[in-house]
Amino acid sequence: MPDVPITVAAGDYDRVRALREGKVGIAGCAVTYSTVVANELFARNLNHQEFDVAEMSFSTYVTHRSRNAHHYTAVPVFLSRAFRHSAIFVRSDRIASAADLKGKRVGTPEYLTTMVVWLRGLLSDEYGIAPSDLHWRLGGMEQPSTKTSAPEQIAGVEIENIPAGKTLAGMLADGEIDAVFTARPPSCFVKGAPHVGRLFADTRAAEQAYYKKSGVFPLMHAVGIRNSLVAQHPGMARAVFDAFLKAKEMAIADLQKLAAFSVTLPWVEAEFRATQAVLGKDIWPYGLEENRKAIETLCRYLHEQGFTARQMAADELFAPL
Repeated sequence: MPDVPITVAAGDYDRVRALREGKVGIAGCAVTYSTVVANELFARNLNHQEFDVAEMSFSTYVTHRSRNAHHYTAVPVFLSRAFRHSAIFVRSDRIASAADLKGKRVGTPEYLTTMVVWLRGLLSDEYGIAPSDLHWRLGGMEQPSTKTSAPEQIAGVEIENIPAGKTLAGMLADGEIDAVFTARPPSCFVKGAPHVGRLFADTRAAEQAYYKKSGVFPLMHAVGIRNSLVAQHPGMARAVFDAFLKAKEMAIADLQKLAAFSVTLPWVEAEFRATQAVLGKDIWPYGLEENRKAIETLCRYLHEQGFTARQMAADELFAPL
């Protein structure tokens, strides 16, 4: 039987390099591979289902799956994951601790992104601050937003667009908002604007303490397979999972090549061992059971924050392997 032709797309990560370069194949498949920046990829697949196998926003997937509106079925491969304490930037003249966020104006480009879902959950679980305790302001971080429609509303939560022509970074620098949630440091922080800083100055310590307490390494992006392919080729989900797992294992092996470093980091071995001391031997696990707590936590947050009518179960989200 000839191999099934499929298109595969993901961001530019070391953990997919072997698959992208053809050193790892997907069993039973003839792969055409594309590297696409995550946000662009999400839009292309949401609007046109352009690729057969693709990286996807995990929170968007869970939300669509809960409404039976998903075009893809996930496998438990998590290409992007990150602790997000470092993504909270504040006016340091007003906010000294997480408790000070209550009642404040918080800017972010989108209300439903996986990062912001995790941050709202973190604030609720760890600091008792509900989404309704914050005044949400949506807009462009560095360039004014071109959106003119009112943002989708969540019951009991104040969500407004910032004024036309304004940016979140500029409003934070000028004190017109009190905080921004963003994975990329805003320009006002980078330039050292007065009274702009991170909520958690030592983000590494805060994130490691959170992991030791919660056991959760937040998940951002999963991998999905077109539903029709999952139905037509029952073995494809396992083949896709195995290929991404093998590619990830090859990337991790590069961290341990010490005769001549594969990674441009002088203390790569010390950093790798220090990370293992916190996260365990497998610092970037794939698989359902290996990530059950993080999956269930995100599903709980999505339900608590009004995105799903019920809390989705981890076991109903993935293709059988």
